[in-house]
Amino acid sequence: QVQLMESGGGLVQPGGSLKLSCQGSGFIFSGNNIAWHRQAPGKEREWVASITSDNVANYEASVTGRFTVSRENAKNTVYLQMNSLKPEDTAVYYCSVFLRTTQFWGKGTLVNVSS
Repeated sequence: QVQLMESGGGLVQPGGSLKLSCQGSGFIFSGNNIAWHRQAPGKEREWVASITSDNVANYEASVTGRFTVSRENAKNTVYLQMNSLKPEDTAVYYCSVFLRTTQFWGKGTLVNVSS
């Protein structure tokens, strides 16, 4: 079955960096676009970034220039490098893949940006 597993979250000070990973299984990883989303406390889930199967990356405006999405198909993994983190980046981060008519999600990893 399709599975996505995020890792790499944690507590970081403002201005710091974290690198999240999303490992997929149960589908042809290299042939699919993968997206990152986040959900802050009390807010709706929002799209953050995505990377196509052709390695084209797109970013939400507030993270452009600070976050970088990349993929390593040999490891069925997509990464989200987050630099210059701000308190407002605090959220649970999820990766997702859309297969035919269904969007699959991981369980998320918590990023807490706080001093």
